[in-house]
Amino acid sequence: MQLLKRILTAVVLIPVVLLLVLSAPVPVVALVAALVALLAVQEFLKLAEAYGIRPFRWPTYLFVGAFFLFLALSPANAKPLLSTAIFVYTVGFAAAIAPFVFLTVGLRQVNLSAALPAAMVSVFAFAYVALPLGLLVQLREQWSGAFLLLYLLLLVWAGDIFAYFVGKSLGRHLMAPRISPKKTWEGALASMLASLVVGMLLYNYALPISTALLNAHLIQVRDGFFALQKPPLWPTLLLSAAINVAAQLGDLVESLIKRGADVKDSGTILPGHGGMLDRIDALLFAAPVLWYYAAWRVMQ
Repeated sequence: MQLLKRILTAVVLIPVVLLLVLSAPVPVVALVAALVALLAVQEFLKLAEAYGIRPFRWPTYLFVGAFFLFLALSPANAKPLLSTAIFVYTVGFAAAIAPFVFLTVGLRQVNLSAALPAAMVSVFAFAYVALPLGLLVQLREQWSGAFLLLYLLLLVWAGDIFAYFVGKSLGRHLMAPRISPKKTWEGALASMLASLVVGMLLYNYALPISTALLNAHLIQVRDGFFALQKPPLWPTLLLSAAINVAAQLGDLVESLIKRGADVKDSGTILPGHGGMLDRIDALLFAAPVLWYYAAWRVMQ
């Protein structure tokens, strides 16, 4: 029954997510990312309570919401280099003031010894959840942004699916039994191989895939990959491997947080998958890897 729920949820959500990533305007992507971030942050703050910390809930929600509102209203959507520069300045400023904002909120705490832990949790929630999702929004603004997000999602999903089924059927050697008792090295290897195969297929068929999406009116020209000359294959394979490693680490890190809180799932919003944080944990680590590659490419 649990597996059936997991499959049905994926069947419903995957087309919606892909349609959003490919076709929605950047402000809409930013607003949806804000909703996902707020749901995941809410789950994370609930997990923090299991550690004996009373987080600053509404100040954290407002800070995260303001960050995504700025992304939605950013005037530089049509200029990748400018949008990247503005995003970097925004992230640097937000990261710099976040500790001061939440410690200022802590001034009103009756129990002063609880102010620092609460502020630390709020800052971490912003850095752990909001910033990586913000990177996805800014990635969508790059040239070939829709294709890059498609590449990221398919890579992470393929790795997750193969890790789950291969680990469940063939897994014998546990990877981190204290943190995630069901994760195996066999599943991790299958995940890596799946990501490499998906990366290679998207590399080989980037032009026809982009052309098909363009003809179906799902993307604009700037959002696809229409280069006449392909770059070498090995950088794509290295990037795919790095993304897979980051995704698997993201999954393990969230398992560590849940294990410390003594819970199985971060929430129940997605039948068969648990909470929103359970669903995006791999993306939170994988997104910065691809964003850095895309930003570096823009600067060339």
